[in-house]
Amino acid sequence: MSHISNRQLFLDHVAQTSPAPIGLEIVKARGIYQYDINGKPYIDLISGFSVCNIGHGHPDVVKAVQQQAAEYMHLIVYGEFIENPQVQYARMLADLLPESLNCVYFTNSGAEATEGAMKLAKRATGHSKIIAFNKSYHGSTQGALSIMGDEYFRNAFRPLLPDIYHVDYGSDAAIDLIDDTTACVIMETVQAESGLNAPAKEWIQQIRKKCTDHNVLLVFDEIQAGFGRTGSLWAFGQYEVIPDILLLGKALGGGMPLGAFISSWDLMQTLTSSPVLGHITTFGGHPVSCAAGKAALEVLLDGKFISDVKKKETIIQQQLQHKAIKQLRTAGLWAAVEFGSFEINQKIIHRCIQNGLITDWFLFAPECMRVGPPLIITEDELIKACEIILQSIEEAI
Repeated sequence: MSHISNRQLFLDHVAQTSPAPIGLEIVKARGIYQYDINGKPYIDLISGFSVCNIGHGHPDVVKAVQQQAAEYMHLIVYGEFIENPQVQYARMLADLLPESLNCVYFTNSGAEATEGAMKLAKRATGHSKIIAFNKSYHGSTQGALSIMGDEYFRNAFRPLLPDIYHVDYGSDAAIDLIDDTTACVIMETVQAESGLNAPAKEWIQQIRKKCTDHNVLLVFDEIQAGFGRTGSLWAFGQYEVIPDILLLGKALGGGMPLGAFISSWDLMQTLTSSPVLGHITTFGGHPVSCAAGKAALEVLLDGKFISDVKKKETIIQQQLQHKAIKQLRTAGLWAAVEFGSFEINQKIIHRCIQNGLITDWFLFAPECMRVGPPLIITEDELIKACEIILQSIEEAI
């Protein structure tokens, strides 16, 4: 049999999501670096889309995975047996959250957390109306797609869920729509895929009050914004509001697949009867993923990584100055670098990759380059990354 390259096998047998995948063949990742098949290092400036907040291959996380895999992996459908990794991680998260967010339902992914939260809101309130936001992203499964804030992505898969209302993020229309027939308002604490759009504190507090007044559940999606990315463990703390349901994913698993929707014990009990098994999953909260996630969170909390985020945000703001940059928006160690068009941005991104730096664009803001390195990146490494971006701009345009 003739030798077929992994690249060709990838294109032939791994289902593709776009006509032009990046196509790097990575064989190792450590810290802020990924290494390709030829040994070339790349600075990871997107952290697997906020998954790898403590970088790649941290020895504490690797050890936790190895130890748990040696003890047991899958036992039974989620929620039937007492599995120590799930119990300990759920308790740790509850201790780090407001008292009303004390009950964790682990899923496989952030999208599945969204699905669970939508069901919980409908079950708990008896209503079906959901208010979501334009240019929002909560996953790509059919329920999550129904609340995705972009018709280009929704239209090909209609009919989707009914009774979904999309309004502009930060608009008075969102507040006006909340009434006694609403199940929930679901929103990102920082809109990620719109190119980083943070709401005014007063607006999000008005949303909270209107939800409370009408017994509507407020769902915060921190799947990307959580775990220190914006400069606090949870971004919602910066707005001085508490959601009824919190969505987590990405960094939650420390590099392993894991999501969660978190609420009060009382609300979660509505999924246990009428019908029984109101929400079930086979692999949700996989014990190896929970062990990895808990170890990664311990690393994050033990270091100064979160407290250093704002200083590193300032470095990005100071370093990324160029006439080709139309606007720079930041939210902690997270930035959207806006250029004149998607075509210009794509050229610069490709040049960055050639120069040993992995970056990408935003789903609903393709003219913006994504900057979101692991929180463990040093100041010198961050300055070097910014220099590569500036060099790549010059070479591309």
